[in-house]
Amino acid sequence: MEINEYQKLAMTTLNKDIPKNEILINAVMGLCSESGEAIDIVKKQLFQGHELDEAHLKEELGDIAWYLAEAAQALGVDLDEIFVSNIEKLKKRFPDGFEADKSINR
Repeated sequence: MEINEYQKLAMTTLNKDIPKNEILINAVMGLCSESGEAIDIVKKQLFQGHELDEAHLKEELGDIAWYLAEAAQALGVDLDEIFVSNIEKLKKRFPDGFEADKSINR
């Protein structure tokens, strides 16, 4: 599946009752809450003796993807545009791959 196809399909489930000017707020709040759920799964594995629940983590990553698509929709851009822009930024920052020094001194 192409990323813009995902965005289009995901946005068919957007809550139509959310006022247009509040969609971005909902998206960013959703990104934060779903990211919190993802880190909670990892925390349980690292500090509470749980096995890593990969199925649950993948589900939460899917929820994060949905809210990212909603944020892009609110901004009027395609996810592809966001992804391409991010790769361009990373290529400039780390042209030869990740280097700790370039991360610290940017």
